[in-house]
Amino acid sequence: MTAAERADPVGRFLTVAETAEVLRVSAAQAYALVRSGELPAIRVGAARHWRVERAELEAYIQARYEEERRRANWRQSEFAIVPELRTGPLL
Repeated sequence: MTAAERADPVGRFLTVAETAEVLRVSAAQAYALVRSGELPAIRVGAARHWRVERAELEAYIQARYEEERRRANWRQSEFAIVPELRTGPLL
């Protein structure tokens, strides 16, 4: 066991409940992310319990930050007022 593994009590894989705790969402919301494939996960063991790899969770979080950054930039751009390029109702 490496020093990093000893220092990290959670380990490489998280349960869906632990994933929900990290994201500060309900377990049902975390399961929905996993079942939809938006958050990559694997099923392990005879009971086929879902497990989320810590690296995948971090990548998911970074992708959401990038998505929000792009949305903020879009909202501030001059093209955000062009109806043909917008999605959703016109204001």
